[in-house]
Amino acid sequence: MKKYKRIFVVVMDSLGVGELPDAKDYGDSGTNTLGHIAQTVGGLHIPNLQGLGLANLCPLEGVSPVSRPKGYFTRLKEASTGKDTMTGHWEMMGLHITKPFKTFTENGFPQELLDELSARTGRVIIGNKSASGTEILEELAEEEIATGHMIVYTSADSVLQICGNEETFGLEELYRCCEIAREITMKDEWKVGRVIARPYVGKKRGEFKRTSNRHDYALKPYGQTALNALKNAGLDVISVGKIFDIFDGEGLTQSNKSKSSVHGMEQTIEIAKRDFTGLCYVNLVDFDALWGHRRDPYGYAQEIERFDVKLGELLKLLQEEDLLIITADHGNDPTHTGTDHTREHVPFLAYSPAMKGYGKLEEEETFAVIGATIADNFEVSMPEGTIGSSVLERLC
Repeated sequence: MKKYKRIFVVVMDSLGVGELPDAKDYGDSGTNTLGHIAQTVGGLHIPNLQGLGLANLCPLEGVSPVSRPKGYFTRLKEASTGKDTMTGHWEMMGLHITKPFKTFTENGFPQELLDELSARTGRVIIGNKSASGTEILEELAEEEIATGHMIVYTSADSVLQICGNEETFGLEELYRCCEIAREITMKDEWKVGRVIARPYVGKKRGEFKRTSNRHDYALKPYGQTALNALKNAGLDVISVGKIFDIFDGEGLTQSNKSKSSVHGMEQTIEIAKRDFTGLCYVNLVDFDALWGHRRDPYGYAQEIERFDVKLGELLKLLQEEDLLIITADHGNDPTHTGTDHTREHVPFLAYSPAMKGYGKLEEEETFAVIGATIADNFEVSMPEGTIGSSVLERLC
């Protein structure tokens, strides 16, 4: 018999809770995304996360640990090589990634790649550096509009991004160029996790705005995941936010694009009011994209507090047959050097109104306990070659 009818997995993108043992190999010694945010801003007001045991995972200024949390908590280590979004999520669902995705944060893309992209698209390339989407538009969008040149840039993630003005460059042309870029970057030495079309509108500096016509060209997961197993068993697999892009739609039965992390939680709350059997898998990207990469602990702190308010609304809707898991996919310590993700433990908070017990679980060696636990709950076999073992029996 299934223990839970509905499972909600909410990923607070980049909310690490302390360095991993191999953090020094990544230049991330001493990092602690959550702990350093609380320390920098002088404390957080997060009563719902506190009640689930978040402050029991690492010291949090202004937030005391609780002696009787509502459910179970622990920290998870990342078994895979890397510290990016796709690696973290793919591992959650059972894949062990031993070859990290390529990043080009420090020096931009190699000239050979740019030459091939330019020749095949017929466009002169400008940019070629790591930047935020708003910064690159302020710097180069006027030139693109005037000349027809193509803005190519990256970030701390494994991505190649192309900007295109919807009026002068055109959406179809932007998508065409991105499809060419995706084909080129399938080579091992250039293999990025995603190519992203970044359309925008506006005619001059101060007026440029990115539109909702963004399109991601992602790699498909290297193998079958827990999502495929659930879908193949006839269960609902509902995504919110970036999950569709991260898995290139694999294993999903329904997807919901989010405008923000708050919107993502509002969508999750609406889904919780519906009847379904299976998984609702949520990624809330603003923690990472808006605050972690921009090294803004104050904005990050406010985002956590906004999430906590919405979490309170979600908790009120959970039923006896529901399980909520809150986790993260990597760290992004806004007090650390650079703008890259940080190699950290992630939280594992589990709660159901049906739980009789509570407390700390043993730390796990992989994020894949999440996918394995979900599959176990629905009596579905994990695909061959996946990793992770279930902790379902401990969530009593």
